[in-house]
Amino acid sequence: MNARTENMLLGAVLAGALSITVVGCGKAVDSAGMALPSTTVGTEIDDSVITSNVKAVLLGDPDIKSFDFKVETRKGEVLLSGFVDNQAQLDRATAASRAVEGVKAVQNNVILKGAPTSVGKKVDAGIITSKVKAALLGDPGVKSFDIAVVTRNDEVLLSGFVDNQIQMERAVAIARGVEGVRLVSNEMSIKK
Repeated sequence: MNARTENMLLGAVLAGALSITVVGCGKAVDSAGMALPSTTVGTEIDDSVITSNVKAVLLGDPDIKSFDFKVETRKGEVLLSGFVDNQAQLDRATAASRAVEGVKAVQNNVILKGAPTSVGKKVDAGIITSKVKAALLGDPGVKSFDIAVVTRNDEVLLSGFVDNQIQMERAVAIARGVEGVRLVSNEMSIKK
C-alpha cells in the first residue's frame, strides 16, 4: 500500500470515528412532536464501523474509482451511490461491499458516467455539491447529515436515509432550487 492510499484509509477511519462521536445528539420526532423509532447507539456505532470498512475496501481496490462513491449504512444495510466509469466497476464495488463483515445487504444506487469530465466541470460540480449541502443544512425540516450529495455535470444525486416521504420530497425540492443544478436524482431511502 502506498502512502497516499494509507492516508486515504486513515481519513476514512477518522471520518468513521468522528461520526461515532456525534451519534445520539438528537432524537428524531414527527410533526406532532412524537419520538420516532430509532436505532440504538450500539447499532449506530456498528453502522459507522461498517461504513468505514466499506470505504477502506473501496479505497484499497485500484480498479474502483472510490472517490466517486458515497457509502451510508443503516442497521447493516449499505447504500452505495455516486458515479462509476463502467459496469465492471459497479459490480466489483457491490461484491467488495458485500464481503465486508457485518454487511447484511447492499443497495446499489450507483450511476454509470456518461462522457469524460474536464477539470473545470469537476470544480463546478464541487461548488454545486457545496451549495446543495449548505442549503440542506439551512433547512430545519431536512436532517441533512443523513443525506449524501454527489454532483456530476450539473446532475445532483441525493442518497442516504430520511425519516419520511415529506422529508425526502423537501430535500429534492431544495436541491432543485440551487443555482447550477440541472437535474436531481433521488436515491434516498426511508428509514426502517
